[in-house]
Amino acid sequence: MNHARHARAEQLIAEERVEGISQAEREWLAAHLQECAPCTDLARQTDQALRLMRAAAIPFPSGLASRTQFRVRLRAQELRERKPKRRALWLTCAVSWIFGVASAPYVWSLFEWFGQHTGAPKLVWELAFGLWWTLPALFVVAVLLMERVRQGDEPAWMRQDR
Repeated sequence: MNHARHARAEQLIAEERVEGISQAEREWLAAHLQECAPCTDLARQTDQALRLMRAAAIPFPSGLASRTQFRVRLRAQELRERKPKRRALWLTCAVSWIFGVASAPYVWSLFEWFGQHTGAPKLVWELAFGLWWTLPALFVVAVLLMERVRQGDEPAWMRQDR
């Protein structure tokens, strides 16, 4: 038998145990193993080595799972504490809305004056005033939506304590 057939058989023996082979390759390998004693020994040794590896017990240090779980929870708590608080966002929005309400008549006059001096249609400067009024609310909605999306990407174990 030539070296190429043995090399192919060795490769198929390894592939069959790891990722699987096609039916045609399996049939070729079975036929080859019936005629070739060295390849049959290799297949038997490979099977035996895999069985021994599966049966081998790997000792882990006692308390490894609890220590790992403790560290993961500690890290999750640390990440939550570093998360920006919403209080600043709500306070900024409240101040913005209070300032908006207090300054609305003056801003309305400013937009009206600007519209008259530029010749802009009344609808344009009224829409600009409305946009000025709703801009803080749109900003808050955008921030809250981004935070919601970010929390959706967060693993469940980080959200369970909330």
